[in-house]
Amino acid sequence: MLSFEMKAAILDNHKITVKDIVDPKTGENEIKIRMKACGICGSDLEKVFGKYGMKSSKIGHEPVGEIEEVGNSIREFKKGDRVFIHHHVPCHICRYCMAGDFTMCDKYQSSNIEPCGLSEFIFVPEWNILRGGVVKIPDSMNYYQASLIEPLACCLRSINKLQINKGDSIVIFGAGPTGLMHLMLCRVFGTSRIVLLDINDFRLEFAKKICPNVTTINVETVDKEVLPKLIYNAVGAEGADYSITCTSSPSAFLQAMEFTRRGGGISLFGVPPKETEIGVDLNKIYSKELRVIPSYATSEKEIHQAISLMQNKMVDMEQLITHKFRISESNKALECAHSGHDSMKIIIVSE
Repeated sequence: MLSFEMKAAILDNHKITVKDIVDPKTGENEIKIRMKACGICGSDLEKVFGKYGMKSSKIGHEPVGEIEEVGNSIREFKKGDRVFIHHHVPCHICRYCMAGDFTMCDKYQSSNIEPCGLSEFIFVPEWNILRGGVVKIPDSMNYYQASLIEPLACCLRSINKLQINKGDSIVIFGAGPTGLMHLMLCRVFGTSRIVLLDINDFRLEFAKKICPNVTTINVETVDKEVLPKLIYNAVGAEGADYSITCTSSPSAFLQAMEFTRRGGGISLFGVPPKETEIGVDLNKIYSKELRVIPSYATSEKEIHQAISLMQNKMVDMEQLITHKFRISESNKALECAHSGHDSMKIIIVSE
């Protein structure tokens, strides 16, 4: 039996259409969640404005909400539970999962919530529920804070893969939301010197308010011959221990190769558009023994780490939120996030 209609932002051929779709009856093996907040992130923008290279074509994958209905076969959750919903869930038994490469699991790259994260109601199947796809959030955490669990977890995975240590020096390319999350996490991990590069003065100034000791540089207004001197003055003459690219710009990766010290590491975190090609001097990677480490999405491990950091007030993620929009304003929200002129983290809230 079908019930009332619900709003959802549906992606089709790089266009978002907010539709009233039929709200189906909750299945025996499902839970129905009323979405309370959902962040807009770089992969959403790449799906709409760029060339996204992964399988998922759905929009909105940082949702949190309150359980509205629980199927009869579900025992772990009840109506009224406040939860985070992870849109991708690994199988935990394939060769990728057994090696700890959860984001490479075929199931991880195909399992999605229905109809998407930018929907008044979200349906999660038992398969996802049993594999960690739904996590209760602490009572001390509001929905706006909780909507930042997923992107923070993605940044944590990037940091964990680099194996950053206390006292390390860092160059971060991109002062958007994930750039600032990396900045805040690097401080938690005890890094001593951090340089943040961008072309957006609003975001660089925003970063300064959060972390006054960070060295910020607008690469668009600084002479190219002066830029290296500014960076080496901040991180040391040998270069940074690690560079983190939180932008899809190919030039950021090339600069990271220059400014990272011999034996250092580069996190390829920002989503490169599909079919991006750049000319790279492989000898430079070889002779400097640079470790180039891509970091796509996150796993259950980092999700719980992120919740713990936020719950224990090690990081204050809510201060990154500058704009809130309704589902019916999804196109406006995406445009605002894409331009980034006067925005940082943008979230969609329930109607």
